[in-house]
Amino acid sequence: MYRSHHCGELNAAHIGSPVTLAGWVQKSRDKGFMNWVDLRDRYGVTQLVFDESRTDKAVFELAKTLGREFVVQAKGTVIEREAKNANMATGDIEILVTELTILNASLTPPFTIEDETDGGEDIRMKYRYLDIRRNPVKNSLLFRHKVAMEVRKYLSDLDFCEVETPYLIKSTPEGARDFVVPSRMNAGQFYALPQSPQTFKQLLMVGGMDKYFQIVKCFRDEDLRADRQPEFTQIDCEMAFVEQEDILNVFEGLTRHLLKEIKGIEVEKFPRITYDYAMKTYGNDKPDIRFGMEFCELNDVTKHKDFPVFNAAELVVGFNAENCASYTRKQIDALIDWIKRPQIGATGMVYCKHELDGSLKSSVDKFYSQEDLKAWSEKMNTKPGDLMLVLSGPADKTRTQLSALRMELATNLGLRNPAVFAPLWVVDFPLLELDEASGRWHAMHHPFTSPKPEDMDLLATNPGKVRANAYDMVLNGNEIGGGSIRIHDKATQQLMFKYLGFTEEEARNQFGFLMDAFQFGAPPHGGLAFGLDRLVAILGGQETIRDFIAFPKNNSGRDVMIDAPSVIDEKQLEELHIQLDLK
Repeated sequence: MYRSHHCGELNAAHIGSPVTLAGWVQKSRDKGFMNWVDLRDRYGVTQLVFDESRTDKAVFELAKTLGREFVVQAKGTVIEREAKNANMATGDIEILVTELTILNASLTPPFTIEDETDGGEDIRMKYRYLDIRRNPVKNSLLFRHKVAMEVRKYLSDLDFCEVETPYLIKSTPEGARDFVVPSRMNAGQFYALPQSPQTFKQLLMVGGMDKYFQIVKCFRDEDLRADRQPEFTQIDCEMAFVEQEDILNVFEGLTRHLLKEIKGIEVEKFPRITYDYAMKTYGNDKPDIRFGMEFCELNDVTKHKDFPVFNAAELVVGFNAENCASYTRKQIDALIDWIKRPQIGATGMVYCKHELDGSLKSSVDKFYSQEDLKAWSEKMNTKPGDLMLVLSGPADKTRTQLSALRMELATNLGLRNPAVFAPLWVVDFPLLELDEASGRWHAMHHPFTSPKPEDMDLLATNPGKVRANAYDMVLNGNEIGGGSIRIHDKATQQLMFKYLGFTEEEARNQFGFLMDAFQFGAPPHGGLAFGLDRLVAILGGQETIRDFIAFPKNNSGRDVMIDAPSVIDEKQLEELHIQLDLK
């Protein structure tokens, strides 16, 4: 056998025992008459010692040839370590080596395999298999495994059945761009890689599977960022004979279970807010509620006071930054410059300090009296030492800008503590949203989402007011999951396609298989999908998912390690009936 123990398990209780270890050389220290080698595997590090007076000469000389990341097997005896290391799990012992075998030599790695490495992101992505040897990446992957196992355990205990669904499916016009796969046997036709298993899990409900889940790869051909990859993993779930409340209870329970088992945290509150409330109070539909700074609309106390900026605005809105009246003009100007960046697009910001002596001093004192500013203060519930920050303009755009400012200020103030977890549900989303460029309605979630029954009549008269039977789970300002009660009858699904601008022929070509299935006793059903990558990253105290994926793509969607995507040869193109014209 290559090893009798791993490198993280030996301690003083093993002193005197013969052992065999195998792993990678972390580092070696040659003192001439003695040589120490730190041997590393997935489980930890153990120190090997080679002593000129106690070690066979050939073994002693071989040890001097070891380089970093050599793969070796060492046999010897566990002895007490003279200079103990309290920072190592194996710091009380070392191995006096009697036999040494080099299993594989190694080139000098392009960066140090240490917790704090000297390798930049690009080089570590190119040599990802070396990066995985480092504790931060290795531990992130082990953490992901632990989360996935707890998910499987929780759902299986509730009688959910894990079912695999196809990866080669039919392209559909809704959602992001599909990745397409040419078919060799069907000339000129293409599969698509699934953006989600949505229709298949609905068909499983028609098939009577009742409770389904799958930890599944999904694919979207879209621009990348820190929390997005072209291939990602979902915890995909569906249930039959349920209403919205049933689904919220099950997956609120799953979230509580993960927080308790993974982080040791009991969550007391799991609030539910409507989409409209979220947008009005926080300016986005995935609010971070670990801190306050809720929005306060100020139209009634700011307009018609000879300040043209506010008078011309559709909305004047702000929030109270507690204990920030001490901000200097330089700090406030930095915030103004930040929101004026093209990514945010604000034209300016008004501020008002509630001074410690109770007076109010604003950047628009020329237009507003102390009595006017007192009305602001009362609406925003400020106290001495607080700072009011106010934006104005078109309602939707201004709320979005103020939301970005709220998050930036919270980050600067250290209010976004990754060790604190504040989940919530956002419910009652709009069913449809209007694409102003095309003038067409699009499904906010997807075209299989059921409208609220009480809003069905509005589809014909005021489609923008129809609420969806949909819900998102938000954790620390990140959407980690979303779902809905589905349409389960053909007539309603046809009506939905009609309002989305599908002709009967288009709906039939794209989704005829699903509408056919609805005619064979489809039960009421609904579900939810969590983004596993994002969930794991947030539970791990990060907002970047890349380190929790074994082999991620870079920001250009490339795998720089294997150099993909890549060109294929002419013979393959001919077999796939594809002709390229890249002019």
